[in-house]
Amino acid sequence: MADRNDITALIADMGQRARNAAVTLAQMPTEAKADALRAAAAAIRDAAPVVLEANARDVAAGAANGLSPAMLDRLTLDEARIAGIVAGVEAVAALPDPVGQRIDERTRPNGLNLSRVRVPVGVIGIVYESRPNVTVDAAALCAMAGNAAILRGGSEAVHSNRALHAAFVRGWTAAGGPADTVQLVPTTDRAAVGAMLAADGLIDLLIPRGGKSLVARVQAEAKVPVLAHLDGINHVYVDGSADHEMAIRIVRDAKMRRTGICGAMETLLIDRAYCHPAELVATLVDAGCTVRGDADIREIVPGLEVATAEDWDTEYLDAIASVALVDGVEGAMAHIAAHGSHHTDAIVAEDRSVAERFLAQVDSAIVLWNASTQFADGGEFGLGAEIGIATGRLHARGPVALEGLTTYKWIGRGTGQIRAQNQG
Repeated sequence: MADRNDITALIADMGQRARNAAVTLAQMPTEAKADALRAAAAAIRDAAPVVLEANARDVAAGAANGLSPAMLDRLTLDEARIAGIVAGVEAVAALPDPVGQRIDERTRPNGLNLSRVRVPVGVIGIVYESRPNVTVDAAALCAMAGNAAILRGGSEAVHSNRALHAAFVRGWTAAGGPADTVQLVPTTDRAAVGAMLAADGLIDLLIPRGGKSLVARVQAEAKVPVLAHLDGINHVYVDGSADHEMAIRIVRDAKMRRTGICGAMETLLIDRAYCHPAELVATLVDAGCTVRGDADIREIVPGLEVATAEDWDTEYLDAIASVALVDGVEGAMAHIAAHGSHHTDAIVAEDRSVAERFLAQVDSAIVLWNASTQFADGGEFGLGAEIGIATGRLHARGPVALEGLTTYKWIGRGTGQIRAQNQG
């Protein structure tokens, strides 16, 4: 383990260099940022063999260390996933630049013109686990939004992260981007996370992206503002009015398309009035999913595992789902309110009034009607990429992309207005 004082000094130095880069970035023209991002994407494409070799080392080590199948899936890169990473950077480069956008404007009776304008946050620290694509997604989004970034990835992806970061920086700087725009913490010592959490005055916003223990630590210890991404305990509710074939497709996709992502369904809620509950369970079982059910669904489908109280509050990130029968949309919303994580919840229904009530009353960052929860992704929202799904209620919510990585300032334009003493 490195000396704690050395790690604190390391983070302080990275923070100061990031602040210097952020000053340049805030004034960097849109097309210059876009050109540098396209160069970074090309560099990652060219470095694909090196990245895949590095990733193979991480995957082999992860398997030897007993990483779960879900974690290994998140860790693994292949040619298609690298192509997706490259496409994500190119998509971010093509998005409208939020910096300088005028949010609103008003002119006061005294003629003073006031406007709110988007500006970069400054320096963003990102602590994440397992998924090496976050290295590039975070780099691209922060840079396009005019922010410098300090990235601390998990030890399980150390070689992949370093290879991706090196390629990104090589392309970015070759096209004129500031060298310290995106820095990767070089040590896997956990003390580096603590130093980032304490870097008040150097890091303006910290974003954790990982498991419950990581997010809990960040929220408990951080001395800088935190934009949290919590568990994806996501529900699909199948209403009595649902189209059966649509319900089958959505339920299967929501759980089994990729079980290890935060948008995967973990709990299936079925209206007691729905005519084919056994077939919904069967589509999961036939796809290789272990189903744990409440007493009511087990009466209809004997042989299911018993869902315990803990199951309703568990993000499996695996081919496991809990299933319960509920009393209509009110029962579904009550269950989600008690056990959900405010991430992503969906309703399958043909009755518009029922669906609209669900959309209006379920307090989640993403609420869907007749669509799979697996759409909880910045790319699918047309945002290019995302830095995470924010589940809180302040600053940004849902997929955090370019706008979520900006703040705003007020600009006033006057013609000599003063505030007289007798005006309060």
